[in-house]
Amino acid sequence: MDHIRDKPEQILARIKEEEANQSKGKLKIFLGAAAGVGKTYTMLEAAQELLKDGIDVVGGVVVTHGRKDTEELLEELEILPQKVLPYKTTQLYEFDLDQALLRRPTTILIDELAHTNAPGSRHEKRWQDVEELLQAGINVLTTVNIQHLESVNDLVTQITGIKMLETVPDSIFERANEVEVVDLPPDDLIQRLKEGKVYLPDNAKTALKHFFKKGNLIALRELALRVTAEHVDAQMLKYRETSAIHEVWPVSDRILVCVGPSPLSARLVRAAKRLAATLKAEWIAAYVEVPGHSLTADTKNRLTRTLHMAERLGAQTIRLNGRNAAEELVKYAQKRNVSKIIIGKPARERWREILFGSVVDDLIRHSGNIDVYVITGDKSQSEKPAADFVATHSKPKNYLLSMLFVGAATFVSFLLFRHISPINLAMIYQLAIVIVALSLGRGPSILAAIASVAAFDFFFIPPYFTFAVSDTEYLLTFLVMLIVGLTLSTLTSTVKHQALLARDLERQTASLYAMTREQAAAISTKHVVDISLKHIADVSDGKIVGFLADKNRHLVQVSTAFPSFDIDSKELGVAQWVFLNQQAAGATTTTLSGAKALYMPLIGTRGAIGVIGVMANPEDRFSDPDEKHLIETFVNQTALAIERAQLSEGQIV
Repeated sequence: MDHIRDKPEQILARIKEEEANQSKGKLKIFLGAAAGVGKTYTMLEAAQELLKDGIDVVGGVVVTHGRKDTEELLEELEILPQKVLPYKTTQLYEFDLDQALLRRPTTILIDELAHTNAPGSRHEKRWQDVEELLQAGINVLTTVNIQHLESVNDLVTQITGIKMLETVPDSIFERANEVEVVDLPPDDLIQRLKEGKVYLPDNAKTALKHFFKKGNLIALRELALRVTAEHVDAQMLKYRETSAIHEVWPVSDRILVCVGPSPLSARLVRAAKRLAATLKAEWIAAYVEVPGHSLTADTKNRLTRTLHMAERLGAQTIRLNGRNAAEELVKYAQKRNVSKIIIGKPARERWREILFGSVVDDLIRHSGNIDVYVITGDKSQSEKPAADFVATHSKPKNYLLSMLFVGAATFVSFLLFRHISPINLAMIYQLAIVIVALSLGRGPSILAAIASVAAFDFFFIPPYFTFAVSDTEYLLTFLVMLIVGLTLSTLTSTVKHQALLARDLERQTASLYAMTREQAAAISTKHVVDISLKHIADVSDGKIVGFLADKNRHLVQVSTAFPSFDIDSKELGVAQWVFLNQQAAGATTTTLSGAKALYMPLIGTRGAIGVIGVMANPEDRFSDPDEKHLIETFVNQTALAIERAQLSEGQIV
């Protein structure tokens, strides 16, 4: 388990990705907490170093703001002429993308990544120009301030009270090959502002009273460092994946808490939250579904509540699947570079652990350099914690049917009794056990294995029609027959369970792919909406309604060509709340749970653009986090497709 080989398809995917990236340019972002920290100056210094190395570097857009020390770094640098665009009664100067593609340098400097291009430019935003340059194989050095990053835009507004209108999508930041923070202490930046090195004197006074307060600068500085650290962490995970490195590199803390249907799991989640808060670490709540270990309705609901609680406390949640819980946990921990695992102290009797194994012992044995924390639970909550994990439930009639299969095997054996040896008759019973396991489940197959041994002894081993055994060698036969039968029943049930999971995953992937393909071919926003609602209705097997926001941010119901439900003022109010707060609410949630449907926001790169309401069949279907996350995936993809369609139609400005 310490050295897990990658599958051939994973290796092939990495090779294809590396080949695709080789033809693209490299992107380096100089990130600052605010204007005036020296991003442009640092970028020009990097350009001078490249020139000394004989690399072809040109300036596409370089904004010096009249600073002499910055302008001095331009002396030996080739600057591309700007494109002149007429606008009303004046002329605007913009970066000439076509000139840059024609010149085709090795590296180009593009200042102010979040800039909005003048009307008449090929792209609306400068970051789109950068994407085209990278696609053409040209390396790009660029600058941007943290407040322009889309994902932190709301945080910056809360900190500074100022809404940033120009933003850069996280996708361009995430694809950067290198991010360098250009850092300057707040006091030094404020001093530069007072000296007129950032803005003109009148503008500097206004800036000091508003955006450039010391508290704002401290918060923005921390935000820039944190976002950069997350980017570096993602790069490290990517490197470990592409290099097939499975050993954990504990450069930063990441916590994995193992949860289950036991009432003790809630305590584990809270302990993981406290530890994560202390270490300022990312944390994950994981549940391993073991084939054949089904859950009762009560324990399944308890597990769902535990996972929901973990999400509310800020954890990522994941459901894993495999025959060995410890092995799956260690594999996932190595993949995510987890440094600490939290698991509950085993509550089963010692003899059961010796016979059936202990997840805790296996986890500790195979965890390698990952720390394992074993936490005890509250004694007042220790109601059958172990039994919930391993309970195997089937309908009573399935057990009766399993006995009928054993009876049929006995009847066939009677017909062949005088023609073949007793040992070969045992194979007929083994066949019956496999059939029961495939069709009726693990519990009935275990009963069939035990009943088969008893029937074989009673009817076909002398003295006949008694459970006595004249030859003690048959005792070994019975033991082997029982072990083989139990093993067959377990393996067959496991294979069946995994096949069902694979079938469901294939169906979900095919549905998502089909929707994405049809959305790409859609010619209008209405067409995209119709396609999306159709697929979401199919995958949820329920009724659906869709809303898009008008210019006044009021929801307007769209296509009703699919199975829908009536919307009254109460339901519309829930949908409007979901739109304004950009979070799911309604049925199966803890917010506005009295609604008859689950409402999810359509969130694009510019914020919420609408809401989709789903009334699933059965009604409690979305109590299962996996089902809910599946619909969320469809909704998120729909939001992006609708936004693209609106952009092409000019509905988004």
